[in-house]
Amino acid sequence: MNGSFAENIRDFAERAKGGIDATIREIVIEIGSSVIRMSPVGSPEIWAANVIYRQANKRAADDYDFKVAVRNTIINLNESNFTKAGKLRRGVKYANPLTKTERDQNFNVNGLVAGKGYVGGRFRGNWQFSIDTPAEGVLDQVDVSGNVSIAVLKAQVQSLTAGQTAYIVNNLPYSIPLEYGHSKQAPGGMVRITLARFQHIVDQATRNNQV
Repeated sequence: MNGSFAENIRDFAERAKGGIDATIREIVIEIGSSVIRMSPVGSPEIWAANVIYRQANKRAADDYDFKVAVRNTIINLNESNFTKAGKLRRGVKYANPLTKTERDQNFNVNGLVAGKGYVGGRFRGNWQFSIDTPAEGVLDQVDVSGNVSIAVLKAQVQSLTAGQTAYIVNNLPYSIPLEYGHSKQAPGGMVRITLARFQHIVDQATRNNQV
């Protein structure tokens, strides 16, 4: 084929192929970003054992403050505790309620009995992208925000072309329990919610990359 018409056909074919590749990459990026963003980040503060522990400590601290209030009320009700000028007599002192620091240090109202030293974000940082073969193993990466994982995904996806198979996997052993409601942060999972949006993702990527 020769001439301007043939050149136009070849140009369109190249642009069409580029548009297909860009569409596929955008779809994969949105799917991967979606599961990463929705991935729960472990927070020991909301674990049941810690909630029960802190509630008990808070009740103890509140009980102490209640007794302080009762003691001070009794002092106020006894006129002999005051001078004629209305000041407390020597040797009579009000009890002080707990300060925030004392509640923390003396009653451990923000303490943990499980997950001490735990850092959330390992699950979010373990989403892996690969082409034609699923990635194996796990990553030694903590990504609380998910921004690092998404940036890596976007960079790696640039080598994906039409006809190849893209994989996005998370090989941590608790991935399946998290997908099926183990975390209150993601009761509906991540993959299932993303798959429910799949057609919308495809339609949007197709519109964005029309030739």
